[in-house]
Amino acid sequence: MSNGSSIMEFLLLALADTRELQLLHFWLFLGIYLAALLGNGLIITTIACDHHLHTPMYFFLLNLSLLDLGFISTTLPKSMANSLWDTRAISYGGCAAQVFLFVFLIAAEYSLLTVMAYDRYVAICKPLHYGTLLGSRACVHMAAAAWGSGFLYALLHTANTFSLPLCQGNALDQFFCEIPQILKLSCSDTYLREVGLLMISGCLLFGLFVFIMLSYVQIFRAVVRIPSAQGRHKAFSTCLPHLAVFSLFLSTGMFAYLKPPSVSSPLLNLVVSFLYSVVPPAVNPLIYSMRNQELKEALRKLFENMLLHHQYCDHQFHRTSRVSQE
Repeated sequence: MSNGSSIMEFLLLALADTRELQLLHFWLFLGIYLAALLGNGLIITTIACDHHLHTPMYFFLLNLSLLDLGFISTTLPKSMANSLWDTRAISYGGCAAQVFLFVFLIAAEYSLLTVMAYDRYVAICKPLHYGTLLGSRACVHMAAAAWGSGFLYALLHTANTFSLPLCQGNALDQFFCEIPQILKLSCSDTYLREVGLLMISGCLLFGLFVFIMLSYVQIFRAVVRIPSAQGRHKAFSTCLPHLAVFSLFLSTGMFAYLKPPSVSSPLLNLVVSFLYSVVPPAVNPLIYSMRNQELKEALRKLFENMLLHHQYCDHQFHRTSRVSQE
């Protein structure tokens, strides 16, 4: 193959050789996917329906859940389809779309987590200026900046990656399309251009990481000065879920891309890629709902309203049936 245009499809990594294991992977991924859809969908619905949650923190959490839904939907459905139909193929265009969406959503999520750290910093360290610094217009602008930066970042890397000449076959050592695996197929030194972009991106991401860490240093310094234990507990309860989500997101991604080659193996690479591409969007709703009393109360009200609505509809149905029979 002389260049990327001659490649009609890529071959993804097969998760299993036997039909029984392929079906096991399908049902396992389907269960995780449905759990992620349910968890993130409930958070989105609850925040949208409960006017008490129409605050900056929950507005950003709603955006995070939307990103998580898109993130896990980018990789798992195709992997499930390949396991179900016993195939490894993904079209050239499908692979490019998967790379674009994956990079777009992961970059937007990292930017949004940075914005959420700023939200917690202002809420705890500058509470008197919270309404001014984080008004509705400012929140919309910051969320739009997170989504927009992810879009531009993904467009740049996807266009640059798929403009490279590929001549090392079309088999990817991953269960979804990602840039490092495609760079391995390049047949010239032009891949160094993309490596350079990735290094610049790493510097930018490190800058955001430093910003988040400095924000939390200031947050914890402010929290320990709160005189009442109840006040400290409430402040920590609003920060710890975000810090846990960020730590999970960052630690799995860093281990996936920065682990030394000496500890690399096909099985370990598969496990690590699963951890950073599947686990965070599936676990994030659980992390937020476990520590957040307001969200748990809103979820309880949502379920109660749904149950009452179901009972009312059932009562009306039986009443109509009796009237029609008479």
